[in-house]
Amino acid sequence: MEISSTHHIVASLTKAIVEHRLQPGTKLAEQKLADHFGVSRTLVRQALFQLSQNRLIRLEPARGAFVATPSVAEAKQVFAVRRMLETEMTRAFVQTVTPAKIKALREHVAQEKEAVSNQDVAGRTELLRDFHVRMAELMGNQVLAELLRELISRCALITLMYQSSTAAEHSSEEHADIVKALAARDEALAVRLMNEHLIHVEANLTFDRKVPANDISMALS
Repeated sequence: MEISSTHHIVASLTKAIVEHRLQPGTKLAEQKLADHFGVSRTLVRQALFQLSQNRLIRLEPARGAFVATPSVAEAKQVFAVRRMLETEMTRAFVQTVTPAKIKALREHVAQEKEAVSNQDVAGRTELLRDFHVRMAELMGNQVLAELLRELISRCALITLMYQSSTAAEHSSEEHADIVKALAARDEALAVRLMNEHLIHVEANLTFDRKVPANDISMALS
């Protein structure tokens, strides 16, 4: 029951943040949340800790929990580093491509398309992000996979909050095109498509789309 309650709190707060009903910087008072969900503050604390691990909120000593305030400048720097890393990763992937690797990537893209069509915002964001980590894993390079996972998580909230459904659908289509180029062992095309894809993802984030909501009960209703 406790795990279920914690999961429900995490899911509800995630949805409120993703759907712009809770503005970045909003304080998440433990007692208000406990009252709203009808649970103990201990369960609320557990949920807030999970959300902090996902970088959706930040926990400040003696001040409490706040919806994370992602830095646009940091996100832009992360995308710049990702372009450097991932264009070279794409080049290396072509050199070691196998039918099994292509099959794994095609299955991943199919999951992305399903999440996009089902309007599963959190699910599609995770899958679109993990496509890049999956490439590194299929190459057997765990250091690169971990590095990419950390880089991507640093701007995950921005992507989660500011990528529209249309942009997400386009992103998945671009992943499919990258996989086609990899399958054809067309290194130049695959590298160009990956670079353009990352530029498009960054360009399609609408950073000014915020809807303020300071009342937790209203935001979660």
